[in-house]
This record gives sequence, structure tokens and C-alpha cells, in this order.
Amino acid sequence: MPGAMSCRLCTLLSEPAVWEDALWHVQAIEPPYGVPGWMILLPKRHTPGFAYMSDAEARSLGPVLRHLTRTLERTTGALRIYTAALGEAVPHLHVHLVPRLPELTGGWSVFDLQARAQRGEVVVTEAAMSAAVEAFRAALLADPPPATVP
Repeated sequence: MPGAMSCRLCTLLSEPAVWEDALWHVQAIEPPYGVPGWMILLPKRHTPGFAYMSDAEARSLGPVLRHLTRTLERTTGALRIYTAALGEAVPHLHVHLVPRLPELTGGWSVFDLQARAQRGEVVVTEAAMSAAVEAFRAALLADPPPATVP
């Protein structure tokens, strides 16, 4: 597929996943962190957007995403998990999973936290992020998302 060779997100697929199966890869976002537990879900196959998913990816996305958001909500203590997939900056489908923690203002402003972290206005320590990632990973090992078949 055009673009796969130079895709920044395709290179993430070689890094250790928080969780993965035959179709999907979950990765913590890169620092600086806007919220402890901010994850991205991406297909293992270079896929520019939802319109380009395979039938297997399309069938599995809902059940996998539901399980991931329920688990992330439980492990982070979030009031809900915000999800977003824009595909503008990087043309590889990826879904942001952002814990809306009780101390945060809700709505679109949650997505500003990443930019604010880059400016040093929000600080999430490596220890806080690691704790959120490890709790999420352990919960997914104990109760994994539904199996997907490519």
C-alpha cells in the first residue's frame, strides 16, 4: 500500500505493545504525556482510514474497542474514555483512547492536554504513565479482548 514504507505509525508496530493480536496493536502515546493511560489503537496493516479497513478489521473493531475502553476506564478510574480518529497528521488509522479523569474538565479540551504537555503546562510523570500502562496491560492479560481472525 502506498505510504506504508515511510509511515511513522507502521514503525511503532515493531515496538513492544501494551496489547496486540493478529489485527490490532495498542501502544501508549509518546511523551510528553497529557494524561496517564493515554493509548492509541492501530491496525497492524497499514490502513489509511476506516474506509480502507479489511472486512476482518471492520468486524473486530467494535468488540475490541469496547473491551479496551471498558478496561482502560476501570484501570485508570476514568469517568469515561474519549476516543478520536482524525488521520490528518499521520495517514495510518489510529484511534486515541484518552482517559477522562475526574479532575479533568470534560469535552474536547481533553485533547488539548497533549499540546499543553509539550509546552510544559501539564506534567504527567513517567512513573504515573508507567503505572497506568502496567495496570492496563495486567488487566488485558487477565481478561483479553475478543479474539480476532485476519
